[in-house]
This record gives sequence, structure tokens and C-alpha cells, in this order.
Amino acid sequence: MRIPLFLFLFLCSALLVSGQTTADKAALEAEREAIQQELNEIQKQYDQVKSQTKQTLGQLSLLNRKIQLQEQYLNSINNEIRRIEDNIYLNELEITRLNRQLDTLRAQYARSIVYAYRYRSNYDYINFIFSASNFNDALRRMDYLRSYRAYREKQVATILEHQELIASRQKDQLLRKDQKNQALSAQAQKVNELGAERKEKDVVVTQLKSKEKEFQKQIAAKKKRDKELLTSINAIVNREIEASRAKAKATAPKSPEPAPTEKTPAAGGSRRNEPAGKPTYLDLTARDVELNSGFQNNRGQLPWPVDNGVVTSNFGLNKIENTLLTFDNPGISISTPTAGTPVKAIFNGDVIGVFNLGDGMAVTVRHGKYFTTYSNLTGVTVAKGTALQTGQVIGKAGKNEEGVGGQVDLILMLETKNIDPRPWLRK
Repeated sequence: MRIPLFLFLFLCSALLVSGQTTADKAALEAEREAIQQELNEIQKQYDQVKSQTKQTLGQLSLLNRKIQLQEQYLNSINNEIRRIEDNIYLNELEITRLNRQLDTLRAQYARSIVYAYRYRSNYDYINFIFSASNFNDALRRMDYLRSYRAYREKQVATILEHQELIASRQKDQLLRKDQKNQALSAQAQKVNELGAERKEKDVVVTQLKSKEKEFQKQIAAKKKRDKELLTSINAIVNREIEASRAKAKATAPKSPEPAPTEKTPAAGGSRRNEPAGKPTYLDLTARDVELNSGFQNNRGQLPWPVDNGVVTSNFGLNKIENTLLTFDNPGISISTPTAGTPVKAIFNGDVIGVFNLGDGMAVTVRHGKYFTTYSNLTGVTVAKGTALQTGQVIGKAGKNEEGVGGQVDLILMLETKNIDPRPWLRK
């Protein structure tokens, strides 16, 4: 049996909408699952920090991250509710349209029944055929009667199909309304959790504010440590630039030199942005070009240096609410549940520096024109000149400042310019 055109188009649109709805729902569920996994990891670390008798900057950092994730989770639920409401609205419009079509079909069928009732006797049919002017006209009248009978049967089938479609749509409505109720329940739960965490954060901030002078000393010590770290990293990077420049002159004395890097800034400084593809002394060799290209192409896909890590200090300016406490982070600080967690290279590269900062070790790895430094390490397992593979262990995470977990600081540089590592790591 041939499917009516309107029914074919309806089924196609229904399948298309259903597929899109399923994909959207799966994406939202995957997003919430990833958020919940990170929330679970943060909660484990937060429970450890919270067990201490005093509030710490680490506790506030974990609380801030929890609140941020809870807001993302809540936003995902809100998006799902809007999606369900849109589907309910569109489905209701479709049910109304189908009901109108059904009313029209029933009216047409009723008229055909009335007509058939008027000419219901066999005599009427025979008289209709034999009143033809000739044989061909009689054949046409017989075809007409057969077509009319088929038309009525098709009317019945179409009416039944519409009734089934309406029943199916109404069933979908009940399912979507149930999904909306579940989403609203989850929304209410998250709103309550978020409110409780914001109150807890206010308490922590108030207590931290009362110890502002004590934390000023901690921040001053961090600034000093970061300055020493950047000085060491810049010295290593500058040596790499100078070595590459010297190598270029020695290997190709008669050839035009590649465009040199701009004047090297003082330790801890930054340089003007260059287009990523501009040739420098740091991408002369095939390996340099390959590493540089590979690193760039994997932006947003690089693995984390530790498993189950949580960012507790972001890149750039960090400010403690309602206080004068601020510090500028040259990279990101990643907290781990325990000290001694293996720290791994985030991409292929060559170790160009291993140095001691007094309270921990640091390792600098070159990836073409990109450099990563992993600090606050213990048990370093690599040496200068080691060729690393992505995921290869280079050491272990040292203790954090609170002494209840581990921490590794990750710094990313494009030549001598500090850039935020977070957008380069997997979400």
C-alpha cells in the first residue's frame, strides 16, 4: 500500500525531530555526567581540607570551584527544561493540526457515506452502468465505481492512521511532562545545594578576612617563589633560543637567516604576540616543526598532568572575595587527592631543564616553540635531554600548602610569553 504524501512528510519530520531531540538529550546528559565526576573529585579533596581546624585558601578555592560547577550543572538542567518545554509546545501544535485534519477526514467520509446510502441498492449500481451510451462508457463507469470503493477504503485507513498518530503524540506528551517533572525536581535539589554552598563560602570568606595579615604573608611567599620560578624558566628558554640561533648561523652561514625572535625580554617579562606560523629560531629542525604543529593542533585535547586533578588557582589575577588578598598566577595550580600522585607530560617533547626551587623540584619540557614547566615535584624521574612521550611520568606531586593533599603547578609558555594552560587541556 502506498503511504500518503502528508503521512510520509509527517513521519520524516517526526524522525528528524526525534533524532535531534535524542542527540540534544544525550549531549546534556554527557555534560552533566562530566560535571558530576569533577564534583565528586572536588568533594573528596574538600572533605580532607574541611577536616582541619582552620579555614584555608585551598578550602575557599575548592568551594569556589564547586559553586562554579554546580552553576554549570544547574544551567544544563535549565537547558533541558527549556528543550522539553519546546518539545511539549511543538507536540501540542502537531496534535491540534492532526485533530483538525481528522475532523476534515471524518466530514468527507460522512458525506461519502450519505451518498452511498442514497444509491445503496444493486439496482442503482446496475442502472448506473447500463444507462451508459456505449460499451466504453460502461467500462469507464465500472472503473469509477471501483475507484470510488477504493477511495472510501482509503478514507477509513487514513482516519485510522490519524487516530494512531494522535494517540502516539499524546503518549509522547505524557512522557515529556514526566521528564519535565523529573528535571524540575533535580533543579530544585541543585538550587538547594548551591544555596548551602554559597552560605558555607560566606562563612569561610569571613573567617579568612579575619586572618588577612596571616595570608598576606603566604601570598608574599608565593609571589617570591613564582618570581624565582619564572626567572629560572626564562633563563632556560633564552638559552634554547640562543642555542638555536647559533646553530642556524653555523649550519647555514651563506643562506639568509630565518626571521629571528624579537628581542628577548628580561626574566619574568613578556613579549609581543607573534603569528603562530611566523618562522623563528625555535622551529628550524623537522622535529621542532613537528612538535610545534602537533602541540598547536591538540589545543583543547591535551591530557591533564595528573589524574583526578582540580584547578584551585587559575591563570592570571586571583582575588579573594571581600578581602585585599590578590596574587598573579603564572600558570595554574592543580590539586590532587594525595601527595605522590604521578605527574605526566602533557605532550611529546624534550626535557631542557630540571632544577630545585628549595621546597620542590621543577621540570621544563620543550615542544617546539611551546614550553611546559611542572613544579612542586618530588621524585623526579627524568633528566635534561630526555625525550618524552605524551603521558610519560616525570615525577610526583608534592604536598600542597595545607599539607592534606598534593599539588602540581603547570606553566605554559609560547617562547617567552606566558599563556593560560587551561584551554589547552581536555574539558
